[in-house]
Amino acid sequence: MVTPGVAFNEQVLENKKNNFLAAVHFDRKQVGVAFLDVSTGEFLVAQGEANYIDKLLQSFNPSEVLYQRNNDKKLIENFGDKFYTYKLEDWVFTEDYSTETLLKHFGTKSLKGFGVENLDAGTIAAGAAIHYLADTQHNKVSHITNISRLDEDKYVWLDRFTIRNLELVYSHNDGATTLIDVLDATVSPMGGRLLKRWVVLPLKDEQAINDRLDVVKYFTEKEDFVEDVTSHLKLIGDLERLISKVAAARISPRETVHLKYSILALEPIKALCEQSKNKALQKIADQINVCKFISQKIEDELQDEAPVLVSKGNVIKDGVNQELDDLRAIAYKGKDYLLQMQERLMEETGIGKLKIAFNNVFGYYIEVRHSHKDKVPETWIRKQTLTQAERYITEELKEYETKILGAEEKILAIETKLYEELVFAISDYIQPIQYNAALIARLDCLLSFAKVAIKQNYVRPSINQTKALNIKDGRHPVIEQNLPLGESYVSNDVYLDDQTQQIIMITGPNMSGKSALLRQTALITLMAQMGSFVPAKSAEIGIVDKVFTRVGASDNISSGESTFMVEMNETASILNNFTDRSLVLLDEIGRGTSTYDGISIAWAIAEFIHQNPKARAKTLFATHYHELNDMETAFDRIKNYNVSVKEMNKKIIFLRKLVRGGSEHSFGIHVAKVAGMPKQVLDRATQIMLKLEKSHGAEELNQKTKELAEEEGMQLSFFKLDDPILEQIKEEIISLDINTLTPVEALMKLNEIKKLVGGS
Repeated sequence: MVTPGVAFNEQVLENKKNNFLAAVHFDRKQVGVAFLDVSTGEFLVAQGEANYIDKLLQSFNPSEVLYQRNNDKKLIENFGDKFYTYKLEDWVFTEDYSTETLLKHFGTKSLKGFGVENLDAGTIAAGAAIHYLADTQHNKVSHITNISRLDEDKYVWLDRFTIRNLELVYSHNDGATTLIDVLDATVSPMGGRLLKRWVVLPLKDEQAINDRLDVVKYFTEKEDFVEDVTSHLKLIGDLERLISKVAAARISPRETVHLKYSILALEPIKALCEQSKNKALQKIADQINVCKFISQKIEDELQDEAPVLVSKGNVIKDGVNQELDDLRAIAYKGKDYLLQMQERLMEETGIGKLKIAFNNVFGYYIEVRHSHKDKVPETWIRKQTLTQAERYITEELKEYETKILGAEEKILAIETKLYEELVFAISDYIQPIQYNAALIARLDCLLSFAKVAIKQNYVRPSINQTKALNIKDGRHPVIEQNLPLGESYVSNDVYLDDQTQQIIMITGPNMSGKSALLRQTALITLMAQMGSFVPAKSAEIGIVDKVFTRVGASDNISSGESTFMVEMNETASILNNFTDRSLVLLDEIGRGTSTYDGISIAWAIAEFIHQNPKARAKTLFATHYHELNDMETAFDRIKNYNVSVKEMNKKIIFLRKLVRGGSEHSFGIHVAKVAGMPKQVLDRATQIMLKLEKSHGAEELNQKTKELAEEEGMQLSFFKLDDPILEQIKEEIISLDINTLTPVEALMKLNEIKKLVGGS
C-alpha cells in the first residue's frame, strides 16, 4: 500500500529531498514527534513544547503526518492545515504498545542505547510510525537500524515565521532563489539532503561549529584536493536509498551494479582523506568501510550491463553456475547444435537432403523425402506423412526438445534464485553502507561550503561565547547572486551587543534596502553557525540561540486573520520567547493600523525589548516611523541608523549604505513613481502630502513623540528598575482602597507621590 509518506518509487521521490513520514503525539505536558524516511532508513525523534515541534514540522516538511483520532483541533491549532494527515486509533498511541513495537523492531531490551528512553511522548510517536509501516504492508524494513534524538538544546531556534521569512529552503514566491539554492553545490543525493537539514538546524556548540569550519578552511586552501574528491563523489549513487531497496528486496539488477560502482568509488576517497593533513578528514578515512567483499561478489556474479528486471535475462555472469551455463548453451546455441545433429544424421544414414525443423504442433522433427524413406533407421518414429515427405522423431531429438523448450524457464528460475541470494548477501552490509553514506554526505556538505566560499569570496567567521555580533562589509548571499549584470552589492557593517548597542533603529525610505539588511544579518549569523563561510569582509559571531524575524506582509484569511493580526501573532511569539542570546529582526512593525496606533505599538515593543530585566536580545528594528528616532535620547542602548539616499535634481538615488543617525523622510511617492504609478496620481499625492505636513496633525505627532522621549528620559534618569522609591510607591498604591478614597484624599496621595519623586 502506497501513501505519500511511504514510497520507494523514484518517480515519486526527489534525489535531494527526504520523504518524511511524521507522527505526532500530544501528551499532557509536551508534544512528541517522529520523522521516518522509509526510502533512506533515517529515523528521528523529538519532544518539547508545541512551538518547537511546529518548528521541526516546518523544517522537515513531511509528506504525511500521523496523529491520534479526535485530535484534529489540536493538530490544526498548533501546526496549521498544510499537511496531508492520517488518523490512527487511540491504542496505537499508548506507551506500552509503542515501546513494545520499537523494542521488537530493533531487537533490543531497552531504548537506552539510542538515548531516547526519557522522551515518552517522542517514543510513542516513533512507535506509531513503525506501526504504520506494518499497517501499510511494509514489512521488510531492516534498513531502519537506528533512531536518533533531535535535541532542542543543540540547535538554533527558528520558528515557522523565521523559516518562512528568511526563505531558507523554500519560498512562497514562484521562481524565487532560496538560501539552499545558493549554498548547495553538493554532488551526491545524500549530501543534498543533509545540507537541507544543516540549513534548518544550525548548531549552538562552539566546538562543533569550528570543527566544520576547520575542514572548510582546509578545502578552500586545497582546491586540487577539492576537485579530486568531487570527481570521485560524482561516481557515487544514492547509497542510502539503494541499500534501503536491498533491505526491502526492491533493488533491481541495474541498481545493484550502481551500488557496486558507488562502493568502489569509496576507495579513492578514503585514500585521499588519509593522505590529507587534516585530522577530521583522516578520521573520516578511518571510518569509511570499502566493503571489499561485497563489491567483489557483485563484480564476480552480476553482468556489468545488467537489465532493470531479472525477467529480461542475462543477469548472472557465465561461470557462476554450471547448470545455468549448460542451459544457456542449449537455449542460445540451439541452432548450432541442430545443424551439427543434422550433418551427423545425414552422414550416418546416407540421406542427402535430410533436414531438422520445428513447428508448434509437433515440435522438433526430422523431414525425409519419400525417395529416401527406405534409408530411415527402424528406431525413428514416424510422426506425419506429407505429399512429398515423411516426418520423424527420435529419442535424442525428443530429449533435446524437452531441454530447449524448458531452458528459458529454467534459466529465469536459476537467475532469479542466484540474484536473490546475492541481494541477501548484500543485506549483511546494510549498516556499514548506511554509515558510509552518512560520512559521504558530511564530506559533500563541507565541500559544498568550500566551493561556494571560493566562488563567492566568503570568509571564515569567528565564533565565540560573547553576546556581540560584529559584521564588517556584510552582503546578502541570495540578493548578490541576482543583481543585474555589472551591478555590485552594497555591503554594510552591523554591530550589536548587550551593553552599548543592543537595538539599532533603522529608518530610511521604502526600497532603500532596510529589509535586505535585516535578512542578511540573520543569514550571515545562521550560515556561520552551520559551519559555512560567510559573505563579509569579517564576522565575529557570539553564539546565537534563537533567531526571530518579523518581516514582510501576509495574511491568513482561511483562519480569519488579517495581515495586521498575523503581524501581531508573530511579534507576540518573539516577545514571549527571546533570550539574552537571541537575534531579533523587526521590519515595519505597526504599519497595518493607524499612524498613532502603529507608532505606539512599535515604541512599546522596542521599549519592552530594551527594558526586559532578564534578557537583552540583540535587535535590528527597521521602521518607516521616523518619529521613533527620538527613542535614542531616552534609552541607553538604542542607536539610530538610516539607509542613506541622495537627492539630485529632484530624483532619489538609493545608496543602500547604513549610516549613523535617523532619517526624516520616507520617499513613498518616489517609490510609487518607480513602480509606474500614473503621473496624475503622483502629482495629486505630492499636493496632499505638502498640505498634511503643514497641518497641525503632523506637528502635533512629532511633538508628542518628543515629549514621550523626554518623559522616558526623565524616568530613566531618576529611577532604576529596582529603585526603592518605586517599590515604596508600588506598595502604597497596592494598599489603597479605591472604593473608600475621597477625591480630596486622592489628590493628597498624588501630591505625596509627587514629592517622593522629587516634584515640587
